[in-house]
Amino acid sequence: MMAARLSTFGQRQRGIALPVMLIMLLVMMATSILLLRSTNSTTLAVSNQAYDAALSRAADYGLHIGFRWLQSTADTNRPLLNGDVGAQGYSATMIPNLSPRNSAFWAGSRTIQDDELTRIEYVIHRMCTAQGQYNAANNRCVTTSEVTNASGGGLKIGDSAAADAEDYADTPRLHYVITARIAGARGGNVVNQMVVMIGT
Repeated sequence: MMAARLSTFGQRQRGIALPVMLIMLLVMMATSILLLRSTNSTTLAVSNQAYDAALSRAADYGLHIGFRWLQSTADTNRPLLNGDVGAQGYSATMIPNLSPRNSAFWAGSRTIQDDELTRIEYVIHRMCTAQGQYNAANNRCVTTSEVTNASGGGLKIGDSAAADAEDYADTPRLHYVITARIAGARGGNVVNQMVVMIGT
């Protein structure tokens, strides 16, 4: 009788190990699934950041091309900047408060390709309300003049050190905005801008 009780007790103990092992296996499977999903999410996030950085670099190439044309034109044929130059994506006016999200902002833009055949669209706006000379009566432009040094610093050649000397502002610099955008293959869109100041 005693032997029968002992064998029954031993059989019950061996049967408890199976549910415990199944619970441990279930916990390990859930943990491995969560770890796999976390790894995939991290890989996807890093991949998206690298893709955005590549698109931003390509958009910067468009800014560089626009700046190079603007600078060379200002050096060689400055009067050309008083009117639109559609072939170069240049507009001599800019509508105030017009966002790059608006299709009218991109009127007259130029599309180029970089070495990796990425299509880049850019437009250059002179920050003026009308075409023609920046100082014409009907034109208002965003300009900046250099601040003269009033702290007793060095004088430029030809300047007077007299306290009552006339202080004329330097030639103003006109502001130009260069905007480039890319519509990526995976739905990523990048818009980069830069402001350039060129003397009149």
